[in-house]
Amino acid sequence: MPDDVKIPNHLSSKLAEQVPAMLSYWDKNQICRFANKAYLEWFGRTPDEMINKMTLHDLLGPIYPLNEPHIIGVLEGKSQTFEREIKSPMGVIRYALINYHPDKVDNEIIGFHTYVTDISVLKISEKKLVKSNQVYLNQNQMLLNFSNAITHNLKSYSDGLSSIVDVLKENDIKEEEKVKLLGFLFRLSDRFSETISHLNEIVAAQNQASLTYEKVYLHNYADKTTQSLQIQMDIKEGIILNKIPVNTALFANPAYIESILHNILSNAIKYSHPDRTPLIEINCVEENNTLILTLKDNGIGIDLKKHGKDLFGMYKTFSTNKDAKGIGLFISKYQVEVMGGEISMESQLNEGTNVTIKFPVTN
Repeated sequence: MPDDVKIPNHLSSKLAEQVPAMLSYWDKNQICRFANKAYLEWFGRTPDEMINKMTLHDLLGPIYPLNEPHIIGVLEGKSQTFEREIKSPMGVIRYALINYHPDKVDNEIIGFHTYVTDISVLKISEKKLVKSNQVYLNQNQMLLNFSNAITHNLKSYSDGLSSIVDVLKENDIKEEEKVKLLGFLFRLSDRFSETISHLNEIVAAQNQASLTYEKVYLHNYADKTTQSLQIQMDIKEGIILNKIPVNTALFANPAYIESILHNILSNAIKYSHPDRTPLIEINCVEENNTLILTLKDNGIGIDLKKHGKDLFGMYKTFSTNKDAKGIGLFISKYQVEVMGGEISMESQLNEGTNVTIKFPVTN
């Protein structure tokens, strides 16, 4: 160490070496003059690598420009406190609360102290909380849409029934008119029953107070769902390719996984393109502790510019298909989010649709 560099006594003490706090000292040229054991271990460095040799630029590498304004500030005599995302030597993302404090001698800045606190647990919890809050907001919005749909539909049926009954009460109504009105009444009754059935499906999906979770092998469930839809695929001479690795497992609710796969695959069959053989590919990969399940088809696709905001809305349909009900994706989104996942869709009209579902990997 050069003779003109003097390390503060408290940093060279045994106490500084033993405390769990991560401490270091850098001279005005940003050369490391001290780093305690905790600091060295956190950055995966040895004393021989750092002390009196390594600059802060060398240590921080690509994130140095982010810290540079704070370094300039502390060398101007202003204490700095900020958060930073830092990769561990093993490539794991960690979060740090960093403090820079200037070291002055005779009003001249000769260096600065750094105090690093690992706040990874707090930041991860905060991110989970933010995500959970967003899920709750989404769920509340879905429930509001559900409530509005019920109110609108029931009022429509009520108004229709009242109008028909009022006319039927008239004494001078002709027989042929009465038959016509009864036909309206029967059709209205059928639609009303169908609506109640759909609402019951949604309530059943949302009304499970506590879900049981277990290890679900996605390849097996995709096979099971494919078999249940085999008749529909045979009619259209279609193909479902299950490319999910056999050992891919997810800790989830089995009934929800089966329902999600069934809703999306049945949609892909229902909206297959009339001019080509239906082809559906199911795959799953793991990236950054996330399972990414994809279901890709070559069907008629959806105009997302026109319908993008309504993709997962209740009773939202995007084709003239008479079998379209508009509740499958609504239910699937709810089930995915309840299990902590995310669902999204990419589609091009007349080319096909790709549904992506992401689930966090849990042990």
